[in-house]
Amino acid sequence: MREQGLSAKPRTHRVRTTDSQHEHPVAPNLLNRDFTASVPNTKWVADITGVWTWQGWLYLAVVLDIFSRMVVGWAMESHRDEALVEQAALMALARRHPEPGLLHHSDRGSQYTAADYRALLDHCGIVVSMSRKADCYDNALMESFIGTLQSECVDRKSYQTREEARHSIFEYLEVFYNRQRLHSSLGYVSPVTYEQQLH
Repeated sequence: MREQGLSAKPRTHRVRTTDSQHEHPVAPNLLNRDFTASVPNTKWVADITGVWTWQGWLYLAVVLDIFSRMVVGWAMESHRDEALVEQAALMALARRHPEPGLLHHSDRGSQYTAADYRALLDHCGIVVSMSRKADCYDNALMESFIGTLQSECVDRKSYQTREEARHSIFEYLEVFYNRQRLHSSLGYVSPVTYEQQLH
């Protein structure tokens, strides 16, 4: 295998990132599996995934715009707490400046139901929607994105350090996924190109 330049596919690691055992209030499922939007910044979906490295887990929080499938916000840390999802949301808000009324959909994990996170969304006039308990189809668009990230980027590598993983994921999100990857649902153009066609 070495002579042919071949290597075994790295063993994949998965971690549960949703902690729904909490006392926080949960928002109703207003998105109701309607993964369509006619303009940007009307519907966002959000979630967390874990990436295994030989230093331990690196957690990635992502915010995706349903209109163009563009990653509008993300954050990576060694812990998966409320601060992680808040960093991703703050990036999305700074980049996109949405009008009040935007719908933000996530699972009902403790990070998304935390009082400070809900207060941030409320301050920006964002309407909160959450999946039903243990129903991955309620956030199927984000689940599909995470599967794509895992298969096209993460599962192809064995990261020695969190920094190595962070660099690889940054390149995937900002250089390849948003700007180069062709999406069948967008007429085989990238999210950036799709949004540019509006102008």
